[in-house]
Amino acid sequence: MKRRALFLDRDGTLVHPRHYPSRPEELRVYAGIGRELRRFQEAGFRLVVITNQSGLARGLFSNADLQRMHAHLIAELTGAGVRLDGIYHCPHHPDGVIPELSVRCRCRKPEPGMLLRAAADLDLDLRRSWVVGDILDDVEAGNRAGCRSVLVDLGTEPPPDQPLRRPDFVARDTRHALRMIRAVEQFGPPVDLAYRPPSWQRMAGSVIPPHAFLARRMTGETNGRRG
Repeated sequence: MKRRALFLDRDGTLVHPRHYPSRPEELRVYAGIGRELRRFQEAGFRLVVITNQSGLARGLFSNADLQRMHAHLIAELTGAGVRLDGIYHCPHHPDGVIPELSVRCRCRKPEPGMLLRAAADLDLDLRRSWVVGDILDDVEAGNRAGCRSVLVDLGTEPPPDQPLRRPDFVARDTRHALRMIRAVEQFGPPVDLAYRPPSWQRMAGSVIPPHAFLARRMTGETNGRRG
């Protein structure tokens, strides 16, 4: 039977946001995330990181630098009792300076390529999987792949103006996002599912409320979400 997965963006979601980190010590996992991720492991979820790393195309760090950073991330999570099932990264950006990486691709979020590859590699059921990220490109990638999604509110994203960029839920932080999913999947206690960013609340009517949107998805009323 295909497994469920929890897909996590890296910068701003799993680790503290930093502008183009290039050294292992610059990746700082949010406090308390390990404990939450263990609950997903225990529930049978695969844990997969999906991250755009355009710093490679821009020449800001090397692939060896990236591998050292990810080895550090794996070690940090292993120390918290968490085993990642995969880390997928996109090295491309059309405005890069490394010719072979300066292309439009199918893996850079909001494209769903990394999720589709992980699904093939790990035998995942994308319709039963979740994506957690702090920008709407993460949400769109998940929605294009057929996953459910939670946006972590860092105060940087405007209300989505397209159906493919609308999350099922919005969370105050990553721990809240993970607890939301646990509540929906019924292996965690009840939690506030109705959070909306303050800036979005001031623009009433521009966003489908989370509960209503999830209901529409479950009844197939959101065109284009699953393809």
